[in-house]
Amino acid sequence: MAVAKQLIKQHSMPKIKIHVDDQLATEKIYLALMDKLTRYEALHTGPVILLCIGTDRSTGDCLGPLVGTQLEYQNQDLFQIYGTLDQPVHAGNLQEYLDMINKQYSDPFIIAVDACLGSLENVGCINIGDGSLQPGAGVNKSLPSVGQIYITGIVNVGGFMEYLVLQNTRLSLVMKITNTIVAGLNKVARESRHKKARSC
Repeated sequence: MAVAKQLIKQHSMPKIKIHVDDQLATEKIYLALMDKLTRYEALHTGPVILLCIGTDRSTGDCLGPLVGTQLEYQNQDLFQIYGTLDQPVHAGNLQEYLDMINKQYSDPFIIAVDACLGSLENVGCINIGDGSLQPGAGVNKSLPSVGQIYITGIVNVGGFMEYLVLQNTRLSLVMKITNTIVAGLNKVARESRHKKARSC
């Protein structure tokens, strides 16, 4: 579970909030991500790393691994995926994965994906923003900041007994948020492939 850490830079734009029940949610995610990837020139500089953080041992914290797993089954070649149900990226191995990514890729562009808790009116919202995530900050863990941009899904209400709240989060909402994020990411991958094909 993460807290977003805004970085002040020339690319930084206001955070975009999209509710999972919005009929245009997939399109809005696609447009927001394409805008950010284009501004950072991430589509032309190498692979885009999708770092899906969380654990399958907690219903509320399995959003990241669910996104990674679902996207693995899609026919896409834009995102290099780290963090799935079979191989989750979590507090215990995050630094190890970051070291591996930085060793394998030169100056990788990372999109961090994680669940988070928020206010009651924001539960079910997907946030897309510039800057890094501070994984574990919502449950008082000190972990390295990750990502040039982030996607978070607000899965439940925060502020009190976060571990218990995450354990008692409804899987139906987590799956709904997962499916919406994956649909948006898949459209980004599909459209970027079409753009590359047209430019050849």
